[in-house]
Amino acid sequence: MSDSFAIVERETLLTSYVFSVERRTIIHEGQEFTRDVAVHHGAVAMVAVNERDEVGLVRQYRATADQVLWEIPAGTIDASDHDPLATAKRELLEEMGVTAATWRRIAQVYVSPGWTDQVMHIFEARDLTSADRAPDGPEETAAKVVWLSRDQVRELLDADRINDATLTIGLRHFLGVDAVS
Repeated sequence: MSDSFAIVERETLLTSYVFSVERRTIIHEGQEFTRDVAVHHGAVAMVAVNERDEVGLVRQYRATADQVLWEIPAGTIDASDHDPLATAKRELLEEMGVTAATWRRIAQVYVSPGWTDQVMHIFEARDLTSADRAPDGPEETAAKVVWLSRDQVRELLDADRINDATLTIGLRHFLGVDAVS
């Protein structure tokens, strides 16, 4: 319950590999209403910075947008593993082919609180060591890993070629710019 709002009923409408959809019945000051919510275990994203002070990005196809997007490495927290850092370590190896000795949480944000409870845990990863990339699925297998300097990141941001909120937060962190300016 939150500020006199209370969920009084939950009905699962859909269950998929990544998320489920619940119809929630809520009561507030005697009034009852419903909302459909995408229920998600959460996700992680990593700002990986190498010894040359470059940030690692991924060019990856996303079916939702039907295009190849710029992204920082990211992944879904498995239902069986609720540890965001463990997921971040696994995903960094899968997508970028690196491990990191130094980790720092830089943000924890709701992705889109109007329709999903998904929380994105964003980490900075440093002191990287190359390893074998272990992509999972056709999109990751086809994805391209790109390392960009600070000047290249500024150019990318200035050209308005970024359309991913998690990436924007990560790149602004990398540049030392307030992500909520």
